[in-house]
Amino acid sequence: MTIALRNGNILTDDGFRNDLAVLVEEGRIIALAPLDDARVAAAVAVDLQGHTLLPGYIDAQVNGGGGYLFNNTPDVQALAGIARAHRRFGTTGLLPTLISDDAAVMEKAIAAVAEAIDAGVPGILGIHLEGPYIAPARKGTHDASKFRVPDTGEVAMAASLRNGVTLLTLAPEQVPADTVRALVAGGVIVAAGHTAGSYEQVREGLAAGITGFTHLYNAMSPLQGREPGAVGAALEDADCWCGIIVDGVHVHPASLRVALAAKPRGKLFLVTDAMPPVGADDPSYSLYGEIITAVDGVVRNAAGALAGSALDMATAVRNSVRLLGLPLEEAARMASTYPAQFLGLGERYGRIAPGYHADLVLVDDDLQVVATWIAGSAD
Repeated sequence: MTIALRNGNILTDDGFRNDLAVLVEEGRIIALAPLDDARVAAAVAVDLQGHTLLPGYIDAQVNGGGGYLFNNTPDVQALAGIARAHRRFGTTGLLPTLISDDAAVMEKAIAAVAEAIDAGVPGILGIHLEGPYIAPARKGTHDASKFRVPDTGEVAMAASLRNGVTLLTLAPEQVPADTVRALVAGGVIVAAGHTAGSYEQVREGLAAGITGFTHLYNAMSPLQGREPGAVGAALEDADCWCGIIVDGVHVHPASLRVALAAKPRGKLFLVTDAMPPVGADDPSYSLYGEIITAVDGVVRNAAGALAGSALDMATAVRNSVRLLGLPLEEAARMASTYPAQFLGLGERYGRIAPGYHADLVLVDDDLQVVATWIAGSAD
C-alpha cells in the first residue's frame, strides 16, 4: 500500500515546500511528487492539515525516559519504554546511552540493544557507551570507581554490536592512541568527552580517529587564551562533529552561538542527554544508588553536578529557534540530518527524500509534535 502525506509544509533538501506530497511505501519514501501526480491520486491520502513535516529527530545521547534509566534496567523492555517516551517528542531514532559502569553491565546493555534491534523495537539505532574510559577530573555525575583503561577484551566487547551503531565516548588522555585506532577499526564511532585533556592530547585523539565531541563545553577542558583545551580543539577542527545540549542550563546561549559561528554548517547537532523524567510522571530516579529529582527541568545530584537533563528533542528544537535565533530549517537539520551523518546513517536517515526511511515528525506552528512516523508507521 502506498500512502501520500499531503497538505503540509515539507522540509526538503531545497527548503520548505507546500506543493508536494510525500509518497511512502513499505517503510520508505519512494517520491516527493507534485500534488497533481497520478501516483498521489492513487495513494491512500493522509491530510497533514497544513502542519510542518520534518525528518524524524535522531538523538545520539539518551540515558533514559519514560521512568527507565538504561543503566538500571539494561533490557529490551526498558529500551522499548525509553524509545516510546521520546517518540512523543519527535524522536524517531536514538542511541540508548549507558554511562560509566562495570564490564558485565556493558555486556548486558550491548546484548539488550542487539536483541531490541532484531525484534524491531521502533527507534533503536544502536548504543552509546559514555565512559567508563574517562577522566576523574571531568567526571560530572559519573562514578569514578568504574573508570579504567580498556584492555583488548573490552575493546572487542565495545565493538561487538553487529546490527546497529556503536558510539563510544572517552577521554583521549586516558586511552592510548593505539586503543582508539583499534576501536575505530572495529567499527566504533569514537567521541571525546568527560576529558581534562590538553589541546595537544585532544588533537592526538583526533589524529587517532576520534570524530566527535560529546556535549560540547560540558565536562571538558575549556578554551582559554594560552590553553585552548578540548573546547578549542573541537571548535578549530573543521571535520569533527559536536553534540550540544540546548536547554539554557548546560551551556549559555552565547557560548552556543560562538560554536555555531566557529563550526562549519552541519557539524553541530542536538542531543538531549535525557534522563528518566522525560515522558514520565515521576521527576525522580535512582542513579548509582542516589535519588535524583528534576526541579524546574534541571537535573542535579546532591553535589550539585548536572546529572543529565530533562530535555526532549522537540524542546531542543524550539530552544534552538528561540534562544539561538536559528531558522527552523537549520534547527530541524541539527536534530535529524546532521546526527544521522555523524552516525554514518546519512544515506538512509535524516532527510525527506526518495530512498530514505519514512521516519518523520509533524509539528504545529508552536513546534509542538502533532504526529510521528517510524518506517512509515504512524504513532
